[in-house]
Amino acid sequence: MYVVDVGAQVIGVNYGLLGNNLPSADQVIALIKSNKINKVRIFQPYQGVLQTLKDSNLEVVLGTLNEDLQQLATDQSFAANWVKDNVLAYIPSVKFRYITLGNEVIPGQYANFVYDPMQNVQNALKAANVNVPVTTVVSYAVLGSSYPPSNASFGQDSSAAMSKIVPFLQQNQYPLLANVYPCFAYFGEPTTIDADYALGNPNASFVYDGTLSYNNMFDAMIDAMYVALEKVGGNGVKVVVSETGWPSAGADLATTNNAKTYVNNVIQRVLTGKGTPKRPETPLEAYIFALFNENQKPAGTEQNFGLFYPDMTPVYPVNIV
Repeated sequence: MYVVDVGAQVIGVNYGLLGNNLPSADQVIALIKSNKINKVRIFQPYQGVLQTLKDSNLEVVLGTLNEDLQQLATDQSFAANWVKDNVLAYIPSVKFRYITLGNEVIPGQYANFVYDPMQNVQNALKAANVNVPVTTVVSYAVLGSSYPPSNASFGQDSSAAMSKIVPFLQQNQYPLLANVYPCFAYFGEPTTIDADYALGNPNASFVYDGTLSYNNMFDAMIDAMYVALEKVGGNGVKVVVSETGWPSAGADLATTNNAKTYVNNVIQRVLTGKGTPKRPETPLEAYIFALFNENQKPAGTEQNFGLFYPDMTPVYPVNIV
């Protein structure tokens, strides 16, 4: 049986392809490895990228097209073929860490087409004697309330979908992948949120929530997701941070210095191996968004989340080790 090891704390990176000037896949994989990153997330099964990932020893988070969710939900044979073409064809040369069904689709038009695809893809994997965790990626929009973390819960427009997904994750001991962006909260309330708290600087003042205390928003946002999960029976579900980052341009507070500070603070935070105040024994796992500035994304901050420019020079220095 092919089984993925999901025990270690890690830093990974999101590898998007929404640019017309990006380097070739083999150059990209070499760049990732040269920077001591051992995990990569791709948003859909790009065959050229998957071919290049063979024997790279990188662990891969593989996404699906949101537009495929409805067919994956209603057609088991389509799900089986998807698994055959995009997973089984590459095992064991590609090390799959997670397979994600849907990226930030809850709440939304595809919210009711997440649970069934998860089951269908899992069935296809099990039929092939392959054990890779199957999950979904949520944004912070799934939460109706998030502050303080102890008050967090899934929103009314998300609770129906999450109340089906969370027991599936709990039963199978699969994680929930969540996109966590303190920058957007800070951009929205720069006069009320302390910059050091948003950036994760060690000199930030503590924010207290009952018996727990937080000196960075990253931890607080993760714990809010844990509280929401517990309220729908997900006490054993781990939160994996599938995206986090800070734009280096495109808004007043999107600066190279802020991006460098936040990303390096997150990396060092994760590499301590310590969990959050609510889950101190659960090591963190986070994927930096994103590898490159991508010029075919919407103008503004969205084009400026990269660690690297398309010519593979750093936007700012990052220390992974």
